[in-house]
Amino acid sequence: MKPAPFAYAKARSLDHAIDLLAQDEARILAGGQSLIATLNMRLSRPALLVDINGLDGLDEISRENGGLKIGALVRHVKAEGSTEIAQYAPLIALAMPHIGHPAIRNRGTVGGSIAFADPAAELPACLLALAGEVEIAGPQGRRIVHADHFFKGLFETALAPHDVLASIRVPAATAATRVGFAEFARRHGDYAMVGLAACARAQGDTLADIRLVYFGVGSVAARARNAERSLAGGDVEGAVAALPADLHPSEDLQASAAVKAHLAGVLLRRVAKQLASPRIEGIAP
Repeated sequence: MKPAPFAYAKARSLDHAIDLLAQDEARILAGGQSLIATLNMRLSRPALLVDINGLDGLDEISRENGGLKIGALVRHVKAEGSTEIAQYAPLIALAMPHIGHPAIRNRGTVGGSIAFADPAAELPACLLALAGEVEIAGPQGRRIVHADHFFKGLFETALAPHDVLASIRVPAATAATRVGFAEFARRHGDYAMVGLAACARAQGDTLADIRLVYFGVGSVAARARNAERSLAGGDVEGAVAALPADLHPSEDLQASAAVKAHLAGVLLRRVAKQLASPRIEGIAP
């Protein structure tokens, strides 16, 4: 199919992009890996596409205030090969190879994945598991929104119509950081039937500050808070048993609700072993 007619504008700066978004039915074009598909199926019918590719500063990865800042226009392939992400955000490094296929990772952007907020996508779950933040630029200036408050519902976020996602920020990993990631997909590169991103802090022989975030099980990525409490006590099977109180997966074309619930437990057992590991390659000592 072909998209409905639309106008096109190349933003000269972030402020210019915000001004262009003030027009009715304007949408941002970054990597376009989700947008172009919805345009071709006429699920999206914007009057104007605002191209932000090439804007200065949005494709950089840098240390900042004890954390790691990843610009919205950082391509997946750049994030996948980044030594900074491998060292300071190893959970994201673990997730990157699972995102789509090489052709998609060559064009897709970190900011686009976060802004699109697909409930089966890896990066929104990673951002939640890392207790990260989103930097948003809008008509009233810039603001920071914590990941816990950014994802509102199915493809719905804290972004207003005239806002641009500028970057994401995550706390830098330390020697005490423990991360885990696993997903089930019918084929590598497909959206996950169920996935789990996890982060914790080693505290002696136990884990603290555990964040278990499932994706592919509902309208948004979801924390399994009851399972987190059980896992903090070292009870992996108790954490698995707590999942029905945390997750309420819905049936879709890929799997039934019962299959998703079963796979969630399998993933938790696998990820719990990763979290118990004293070191993940790439984390600074």
